[in-house]
Amino acid sequence: MAELSTTARPYAKAAFEYALAASSLGEWSVMLATAAAVAQHAEVKKFLSSPAMTTEQQAQMFIDVCADTFNAGGKNFIKILAENKRLELLPTISELFEAQKSIQERIVDVELTTAFALDSESEKRLVEVLSKKLAREVNVHTTIDPLLLGGVVVKAGDLVIDGSVRGRLAKLAEALNS
Repeated sequence: MAELSTTARPYAKAAFEYALAASSLGEWSVMLATAAAVAQHAEVKKFLSSPAMTTEQQAQMFIDVCADTFNAGGKNFIKILAENKRLELLPTISELFEAQKSIQERIVDVELTTAFALDSESEKRLVEVLSKKLAREVNVHTTIDPLLLGGVVVKAGDLVIDGSVRGRLAKLAEALNS
């Protein structure tokens, strides 16, 4: 996986810088997500791995399938990936592009795990606090886990805030055992 990210990173960076300069991050996000979905399809994988297909045929197949989504820059990007035999990297390129886009737009996806469903007012206050703490706009995805007993676990990228009762009990047990 690390090798895929390493190989895909320059392509994602180039696509991001091009999209940023053209003020079309949203359009490129859709193009790359579509291309990534196409690249993950079983028939397309089989087509891409066929030694009988030239890179031009591979690129044209992608362009034909995604014609409604791709602009001229997107078509050129697919051709470059095909020439360099990198079409299979499209899912990773899309993922890396989205990470750069989130940083640029100062948006962070936050996963909240709660013991029970939060009412809209509590969730709104939590989002406000997290927005201030992270200095970004927050997109919240909530999951319910009754094993937490109470409280909330917040995951935003590498940051994890465990405010659950289960987490506090585990810390207390650890302190008593040391």
